[in-house]
Amino acid sequence: MPSSRPPRAERPLRADARRNREALLAAARDAFLGDAADAHVEEIARRAGVAIGTLYRHFETREALVEEVYRKEVDELCAAPEELLAHHAPAEALRRFLLLLVDHAAVGKGMAVALESIMATDSPVFDNARAQMTNALTRLLGAGARAGTLRDDITGPTLLRALGGICAMRATESWQAEARQITTLLHDGLRLTTPDET
Repeated sequence: MPSSRPPRAERPLRADARRNREALLAAARDAFLGDAADAHVEEIARRAGVAIGTLYRHFETREALVEEVYRKEVDELCAAPEELLAHHAPAEALRRFLLLLVDHAAVGKGMAVALESIMATDSPVFDNARAQMTNALTRLLGAGARAGTLRDDITGPTLLRALGGICAMRATESWQAEARQITTLLHDGLRLTTPDET
């Protein structure tokens, strides 16, 4: 007869294991965003100051490590609206978040080589990232609409697609500064009132 006991929850990592995991993620991020986007796991382990076996205890494959680095970047990015809304009016919070998204696209460009390794898999990491960004934009747009300072006829998915078009400029030189300018113009088109920057 099958056991009716619920499955055991995963035990939290010990402090030393947690430090090793964070060191690996930091080393991988630095490698992917720097001049070693195609760094092998041995190089990442060396940068983190741990043995290769330690890396594989935390991440079964290089692709799993890439996924976690990218997922962490997106999680941190999409946690920003709560902090922005706590310190700024909704329209200004949206403006700042849109610029953060442009900067994130620059990070994505730096990770492009690394991310290619998971694009051919069935990983949900990109779908999840788009969903998180859409939800963050929807929250900011809703706050602005309720405050009467942002249009209420633009949705989060529409705004994300518009920003995606802007960030497609990454193939050109010095694209980021121009992308930030165009993003500011896009934001201006969403406003209903003259901004009171706070």
